[in-house]
Amino acid sequence: MQSQNVLAACNFDLQFIYVLSGWEGSAHDSKLLSDALSRRNDLHVPQGKYFLVDCGFTNRRQFLAPLRGVRYHLKDFDGQGRHPRNASELFNLRHASLRNVIERIFGVFKSRFTIFKTAPPFPFQTQAELVLACAGLHNFLQKECRSDEFPVENEGDQDVPPLETEEENMEWLSQSQLQQRTEANAWRMSIANAMWKARPTYNGDENADDETEDGNDE
Repeated sequence: MQSQNVLAACNFDLQFIYVLSGWEGSAHDSKLLSDALSRRNDLHVPQGKYFLVDCGFTNRRQFLAPLRGVRYHLKDFDGQGRHPRNASELFNLRHASLRNVIERIFGVFKSRFTIFKTAPPFPFQTQAELVLACAGLHNFLQKECRSDEFPVENEGDQDVPPLETEEENMEWLSQSQLQQRTEANAWRMSIANAMWKARPTYNGDENADDETEDGNDE
């Protein structure tokens, strides 16, 4: 039985704006993204905008990834005294808060289309087309039949890639791509430092580390 890997982008109204299906389940996320960007009906990033992605992707100007080796998931910041202690943690907290929409949309999607809770008994190509068809139906239902009829399933941390992902990405990066990545990492840290300087005051914030950080990746 063959599984598939699906690349999806969504908006904050819980609607899919791009779906690429049909890659084998073992395919690396970066390969899916490269494919999505090279197609005629490609994944389009509006000028001056960017997508939030998980750490399975290389950080780049149009695809903003979290900082590795830093607290990330919302539950990591729950409880008294667990507020962000520096620019990197604040950046990751806000990144996770926004990117949580992709967890929510797939929770609704799987609740609506329970066939995806197990491997569908169809040929692989049919399975790939089924994802696209259901994504279209999901968008229609979100626009025309909005309701809380379907409970949102918690996807948890299932999309967190193993730590070796970063090393795998490094293998195929050219010199120009490495330069772009260095610039993207510096841009990411400039965002984090700006957030930190403009942050609200937390209880006990006077004990927090008030230092800004450099643009090195983990």
